[in-house]
Amino acid sequence: MFRLKNQNLTFLAVALSFGLLSACSANKIVSKKVAKEFKNSQVIKQYQVGFALYNPLDKRMLFEKDADKYFTPASNTKLYTFFASLKMLPDLMPALRYIEQNDSLIFWGTGDPAFLQFAVKDKSAYNFLLASNKKLFFSPGRYAGSFFGDGWAWDDYDYYYQPEITEMPIMDNMVTSTYAGPNKINIEPKVFAPCFKPDSAKTTGNFQVSRDFLTNSFHYPNVAVKPGYSQQNPYKTSAQVSVEVLSDTLHKPVGLIHLKIPSDAKTLQGAKRDSVLKHMMLPSDNFIAEHLLLVCSNQIGDTLSTTKAINYITKNYLSFLPDKVKWVDGSGLSRQNLFTPRDNVYLLDSIYKLVNNPEKLFDMLPAGGKSGTLKNAYPKTDKPFVFGKTGSLGGVHNQSGYIITKKGKTYIYSFMNNNFVKPTAEVRAEMVRIVTYIHDNF
Repeated sequence: MFRLKNQNLTFLAVALSFGLLSACSANKIVSKKVAKEFKNSQVIKQYQVGFALYNPLDKRMLFEKDADKYFTPASNTKLYTFFASLKMLPDLMPALRYIEQNDSLIFWGTGDPAFLQFAVKDKSAYNFLLASNKKLFFSPGRYAGSFFGDGWAWDDYDYYYQPEITEMPIMDNMVTSTYAGPNKINIEPKVFAPCFKPDSAKTTGNFQVSRDFLTNSFHYPNVAVKPGYSQQNPYKTSAQVSVEVLSDTLHKPVGLIHLKIPSDAKTLQGAKRDSVLKHMMLPSDNFIAEHLLLVCSNQIGDTLSTTKAINYITKNYLSFLPDKVKWVDGSGLSRQNLFTPRDNVYLLDSIYKLVNNPEKLFDMLPAGGKSGTLKNAYPKTDKPFVFGKTGSLGGVHNQSGYIITKKGKTYIYSFMNNNFVKPTAEVRAEMVRIVTYIHDNF
């Protein structure tokens, strides 16, 4: 009996050893073949490239190319905001804080981006304020920061992807103008309609709205509006503008009051966190990303601060990263952000474990050939094999996410391309080629 037990133990040890050797051998094959693809690529030799490929099952890095070097992440930054939100925010977002005092309802913003947001369309705060029979007062002052993030390009102030940051964002902090007839546009929120004026000196070109830098003066050329026209312009924010927009939207007066938020202020629950995260990730929404960090800040104190939130998250939740991150905003609009490919890989591994449901996680991410910012990067398909986040600025184009191989394995990758002058389409095509090669061969 004793000899039989020993024989069984010996067999188990040999089998386990063989399995480990087999896995090790397979990983080496992957490493060698992927290395060859990079070595033979003529495209990626012309700019800075960082790459990391990780097998989460074996907890082993399969291949690295300058994976410990720092790169501008662009919207790959949203992966860090995504992780922070999963860690810090409840299933239902805090829509606003409030107290009821005599005949008044006083409320404070939490940074919640979902209030009548273009895609989320959450009406929790709207319905709450509308239903109240008390006098409404908004108390500003919680937000500690500028209307733009550190390192943002200020000349992009008039583009839809760069709305201002506020503690009580409403309707994306943007004005939407749409076709309403050959010589007419519809404007939402309607309170901004008187701010739109034609420029009689411009009588040629396409119809397009522009805003002055420091004021809410919108102007457009004196030409016909074409059917299907739709445009969003960020509006210039202030506490006064916030109450004017709220009053116009609610069709009831909202006043301003300056009162420090008390410790017993109640919290109104709002949109589902995961729904908001999905609406951030698929179209790469900068507005949502920036304000999610303010909501994270709301969870740890009275001040809404991007810097405070990032410092807290970095100290308390990101100690597992191999390289120290330089993280300054929620969206990646800033070129001051600097991350390494291997940091991105370990973060994605942590996200995978945190969600603990691949189907749910992949549904919240762009899918190659199917949805979000990866929809047109890969061939159209109903069975995508790559799920992740893109990131683009001038001379920057990245992908970081998960690859499902034909053999059913899940690999994590981060592919970062910086400082190129060739068309982004060529960089993207080479990235897609290598990622597809990994899917097809392993």
